[in-house]
Amino acid sequence: MSMADTLAASRRQTPTQPGSRWLWLTLPALLFFCAFWLLPFARLLQIGMQNDRSTQHSGYWTVITQPHYLLSLLNTVLLSLAVTLVTLLIAAIVGCFLARQRFAGRGTLLALLTFPLAFPGVVVGFLVVMLAGRQGLLAQISMSLLHERWTLAYSLAGLFIGYLYFSLPRAIVTLVAASEKLDRSLEEAARSLGASQWRITWDVIVPGLQPALLSTGALCFATSMGAFGTAFTLGTDLAVLPLTIYGEFTNYANFATAAALSVLMGGFAWLALMLARRLAQAKEAQS
Repeated sequence: MSMADTLAASRRQTPTQPGSRWLWLTLPALLFFCAFWLLPFARLLQIGMQNDRSTQHSGYWTVITQPHYLLSLLNTVLLSLAVTLVTLLIAAIVGCFLARQRFAGRGTLLALLTFPLAFPGVVVGFLVVMLAGRQGLLAQISMSLLHERWTLAYSLAGLFIGYLYFSLPRAIVTLVAASEKLDRSLEEAARSLGASQWRITWDVIVPGLQPALLSTGALCFATSMGAFGTAFTLGTDLAVLPLTIYGEFTNYANFATAAALSVLMGGFAWLALMLARRLAQAKEAQS
């Protein structure tokens, strides 16, 4: 028997284990995960345990005991929740309309609605300044009509507009695709039984869109929690976590508190993603 026949026979006698094959296939992803997330995050946790430069307590204790850090956290969470809810409401309406209607220019309209996907956060912030800044369109109109200059760009209201503008295109793309997959026969059956449009929307359309709404809402919340470019463009005095973290490690070299705030912000975003996943799994189990 030749050497080639011997090797072929040994391979047939000792088949490769599927588990080891999948382990080798996932090894690059595991290495990437450890190098670019696990190790940096572990280092971030460690730095947060060090003493703050001003309070001489750990960064985590400083964050939960200092009112201005808690205010920054509260502003960020409430702002992200508001952006998420308004985004889902608008995107669901637009998504259902575009999925059900066929008209000339539909593709162009969808392309225009999703065009802001090409803009980074800094550009979005600049657009908000052009709309609601001191020399923006809103200020010019209010000055002409009321002799008073209205500005929203450098406040949480302006940040809300920027985050909404940034989040809507992503939500619309997802919800248009989800709306196209809805079973229209369920709506026809409900309508034939005398259900109003409101009952059809609440009892048929919303449950059908629930997985997409949950996943889109979680991503929108997580993105709004950590969005920096838009907030930085609109002003560094806004009390939101990304700017607070930036100020701590650039202006004061307070790495412990910056790390603790980063861990706290990441934890809230992670909880939102996990909650959306659990709710989606519960929905699938019920169906």
